[in-house]
Amino acid sequence: MAFHVNNPEADALTRKFAELAGVGITEAIVIAMREAIERRRNAETPRETAARLRAKHGVTLGETARTPLPPEVFDAMWTDR
Repeated sequence: MAFHVNNPEADALTRKFAELAGVGITEAIVIAMREAIERRRNAETPRETAARLRAKHGVTLGETARTPLPPEVFDAMWTDR
């Protein structure tokens, strides 16, 4: 199956990666795509990142932290600017 790249940046990046990995162009594309798919498949959601950081630093969320702040708090943050 033919694969034609007519984007100069994509071509340059693929050739650079192939050189760094010591493989041919086709294998470089396969490796890069596998790595990109795996990275996205294993990416943390923002909620997971927050939970991991809370656990790492021993921060617990009490009921106070789950209650939204009143609008006045946000207004006060921006009135001094």
